[in-house]
This record gives sequence, C-alpha cells and structure tokens, in this order.
Amino acid sequence: MAREITEQEKRVAGEMLAKARAAMEQIDSYDQARVDRLCRAVAWATANMETATKLANMSVDESGMGGRTPSRRAKVLGILRDALRQKSMGVIEEIPGTGITKYAKPAGVVAGLIPVTSPYVTPAGMAIYAIKCRDAVIFCPHPASKKTTAETVRVMRAALKKLGAPEDILQCVTAPSIPMAQEMMAICDVTMATGGQAMVRAAYSSGKPALGVGAGNATMVIDDTADVEGAARNTRISKTNDNGSGCSADGNLIVDSTVYDAFLAQLQKEGGYLVNAKEKALLLAAYWDAEGHRTPATIARSADVVAKLAGFEIPADKTFLIVPEEHIGKEHFFSTEKLGIVVAIFKYTGWPMALDMVRQIFETGGKGHSCGIYSYNDEHIHQLALMAPVSRMMVRQPQSSSNAGTFTNGMPMTSSMGCGYWGGNSTNENVSLKHYMNVTWVSRPIAEDRPSDEELFGEFYNSEIF
Repeated sequence: MAREITEQEKRVAGEMLAKARAAMEQIDSYDQARVDRLCRAVAWATANMETATKLANMSVDESGMGGRTPSRRAKVLGILRDALRQKSMGVIEEIPGTGITKYAKPAGVVAGLIPVTSPYVTPAGMAIYAIKCRDAVIFCPHPASKKTTAETVRVMRAALKKLGAPEDILQCVTAPSIPMAQEMMAICDVTMATGGQAMVRAAYSSGKPALGVGAGNATMVIDDTADVEGAARNTRISKTNDNGSGCSADGNLIVDSTVYDAFLAQLQKEGGYLVNAKEKALLLAAYWDAEGHRTPATIARSADVVAKLAGFEIPADKTFLIVPEEHIGKEHFFSTEKLGIVVAIFKYTGWPMALDMVRQIFETGGKGHSCGIYSYNDEHIHQLALMAPVSRMMVRQPQSSSNAGTFTNGMPMTSSMGCGYWGGNSTNENVSLKHYMNVTWVSRPIAEDRPSDEELFGEFYNSEIF
C-alpha cells in the first residue's frame, strides 16, 4: 500500500504549481509566431543529434532498458512538424454552413507522467504540444529513469531561458514517488499519463481530467497475398526498435498456412532466433513469474541478455526471439503482451480462422490498442478493420513506429496513444495538439434546419404505436 504524502512533498508540489501558473501568465500574450519559435527551440534542444545520442545512452545506462541509437529523435521531429502546421490560439476553425467558429485557449498546467521506457522522447513531445498551446508542464518521471527525464527537461529549460521565456513553463519533480505523482495529478488542471496501467488508473481516479493510454498486444496478420520479405523486414524493425520496449512492438504474428514456412524462414534471415521446445519452456519461466507478471529484468532487454537469463545461448547475429505458439488465452502467456524482443507466431488455415484468432488474442489483453496486416487483398483489410477491437490498424508498415505517426503515414505524431473505451481510456486517438487545448465554440444563428416529422420518422410516421 502506498504511503501518505509528506507535508514537505505537498509544499513542493504547491510551489511548483504556483511557478507554473506564473509562467503561463507571462506567456499569455505571446502570439503564434513567438510560441512557434519556442517550440522549435525546445525541439532542437532535445533532437539535435549530439543531445539525442547522449540522452539515448543515458536512458539505457540508467534503466537498463531500450536501445542506444538516437533513432527515436524522429518522433520529436514529427511532433514539431505537426505542431507547426496547426494554429493553437484565436480562431482555429470555421465550419461552413453551421455558424460555428472555434477559438483555442490553453488547457492549463499539465501533469506529465513519464514512463521508464521513454524518459526523453515523451517529455520532449509533451513539451512541444504544451508550449504550442501556452500550457505549462510539471513532469513526473519514473524513479528508474528520473535522471534522464531531468536532463531532458534541463536542456529544454535552458533553451527557453536563452529566448527570454520563463523556464518554469517546464518543471520536473526531482524526488519522484507515487504520492508525489498523485498529488500533482490532483492539483494540476489535466494529466497526460503515458506508462503502465497502474499509473493510468491512478490518473483517471485523480479527480481531474486525464488522458491515458492502454496496454498493447500488437497483433499482425500476414495473409496469402503478403510480400513475405517486406513483412519479415518490418517485423524485425518493429520488434527490435528500443528492444521492443514500446507497447506498439509486434507481439503476435498470425500467418496464413500457405506462406507460413517461407515467412518463418525469412524472419530468421532478418535476425530472428527460433526457439525450440526446451528453450520455450525456459523463456516462459524467465519472462513471467508464477502469478503471470512480467519479470522486470527481461523487459526491453536485448535478445542475448534475455536468452542468458533464461538459460540458453543464441548466435551473436540474432536480435529477437521467435516463439511458435498454438494456444491463445490468459493462461497462455505468449499470447499476451511481451514488452520485449519476444514475438509469438501462429498459423491459420482459412481467413475466418485468422479473424477468430485476432478476436481471441484481444480477449486476452491489449484490446483497444492496435493491430496490423500485411496484405494486398482489400477485402481482407476491410474485414479486419470491421471486426478488430482496436483504435489503430497499420497496413504494410512497421507497427512500433507507425502507430504513433511516421513521415510516411497520416497518423498524428505522438508518444501517447489512447485505446478508447475498449482499453478504459477517454480517447482512442493519438494524443496530440488538440488534446492540449480548451476550445470555445462560438455559434451564430443560421437558417432553420428542421426536417419534417415525416422525414425524421420515415416508415414509422403515423404507424401503430409500439
């Protein structure tokens, strides 16, 4: 049971909130051009190659999770692109024929809950969207990656100071704890919660508005029309990105029996290691404890580290682990979320079986998050989209990066993805600029738009009353 917040922590939280509100007052008069300049500055401060590399390495050194390549800086670039292309103050939309005009206003002080697996990209992205809307953010880092988050916030504050803007637009809790995070969620205007389910549930019960994310269990369908080489390459890209730390990384591969052998062989050419029955049992014991909880030591670790923890060796050129699986259900752990470099592979015969396997997998976990398909059969794509209980579905794309937006798809760039009512979230959208603002709807009168009773009730008009 979590301890009570101390008086010292409450005092610190209150002081940080006061500083955030004062900073917001100072930038309230900034015009769009000046705000956009601040967004560019904080983005450059974190996404220049030198700093991005430093922060990526710092994150791995501190938490032991993820990868050292600064490739995720691309997400910061994408968020900046999306932010710069939109208005965030004054009139942001006029809807022809309705008399409706929309005006953007700041959302307020944001409590930004930062996950252990993304202590650099997530705060950078939150900062860009928040500053664009003239919000302030108080970041609550995960204790296991607090130094990386603090350094990310430090370089962004330095950029703000250099431009003469108040540094306290962005602040970071220096002694993170569950009580401190709960206090921030309770006193700030809105919470952006990216991280584990316990954190998200706490955000929703804070008494203040919150936008949270759901658990992932990304499931990919590879049908008989798939480009096997392309699908295998994308699987490797998605599965190994930051050692599978993201909830969008491929978790389950559902493969048509006619291409199964070719696809499995191609996965191994891409660096996948196919575990045998004995190794599968060892991996199961290492990856989950007796109660079915993921073991922290295997989350987002490299394939060789995970294999050694499990008790077997893999060749040096192997970067992810492939587990053949036939069973689906909460008691069959390989069909649930992996949060690492393990991917389960299933074989199906006939399209109806593929759809049923997708349904079963999302009943075990990950409902609301995402799925994908490698297919050139538009009817298969359509049918999967109709039935899959997910908020986003990628077609022929690396799932881990594409869900959150890339430069080759139209998804809003983000590091936070809502899972809708399926996942217990208040939105199923990619959390982006629109979620960091209040909007005033101004309505002017229009010509009456009132259909007749006959038109509205159709065949039931003047019929027998039920």
